[in-house]
Amino acid sequence: MNLSGRHTAISKEYVPRQYQFFDTNALPEEHGWRVSGMPENGVAGSRRLLTWHDSGASTSRVVIPRHFEAPSGFFTSDLEIFVLRGAIQVGEWQLSKHGYSFIPAGVRVGPWKVLGDEEAEILWMENGSLKYKYALNDHPDARLCDFIPALDSKLLPWGNTETVQFVQANKKWLRKDSNGGGVWLLAILPHYDGKSPMIQCYNEEGYCLAGYCDIGEYRFLKDYFGYVPTFTTSPWHRTDDGCLFFIRVDRDLSQVATVLSYTPQNE
Repeated sequence: MNLSGRHTAISKEYVPRQYQFFDTNALPEEHGWRVSGMPENGVAGSRRLLTWHDSGASTSRVVIPRHFEAPSGFFTSDLEIFVLRGAIQVGEWQLSKHGYSFIPAGVRVGPWKVLGDEEAEILWMENGSLKYKYALNDHPDARLCDFIPALDSKLLPWGNTETVQFVQANKKWLRKDSNGGGVWLLAILPHYDGKSPMIQCYNEEGYCLAGYCDIGEYRFLKDYFGYVPTFTTSPWHRTDDGCLFFIRVDRDLSQVATVLSYTPQNE
């Protein structure tokens, strides 16, 4: 997962050790968006670009309109998708709201189709410069063992978090990387108070799905997004009503010193 050194929608240059939070609804929308290699005569979508890396990796909030269809094929880079609203058909699998899929490079998927009368809105996460190629078979080097076709997060059990800073929270794993990082849903319970800032020794992306969390003086609401590069001191977290986040992290948070509580010294 390529999360380090990213530019963001509010900073065109990478800023080390500084969190960046913003409202994705306030970002300009790029119309006429389509994946390179998908049919030019098909209906195009739109996107709000949230973060990106010089390697071509990026995270976007994408809207795919009704009547969208594309033939089967494979992507040239790993792709993750998480459905925010609506539903899509990918081959024999369906993904509806809060559905998740991880599609490794070279794994044949599709055909693609938006279901129902509502457009689909998706967190679209590319792990490199990505194109789509029509194909009837998988690429010979495709990592089929890593493929997650369709995961309904509503059916997954809640578990405990792995850091003492979030004892009043629950976690649903969607995917775990070989290095222990990965993707999950984080539910922060009502009346949570982190009491102190944290030093985060990992790269993180987070999207608020519901509720709110005050992070320092910043109120993180539904559809707000955060990019937190490694060694950032993140302000303390508090919420009266609770919240639900989609989280991506590139290190194992259960390891010692990955998350450190930080108490500022009085001057």
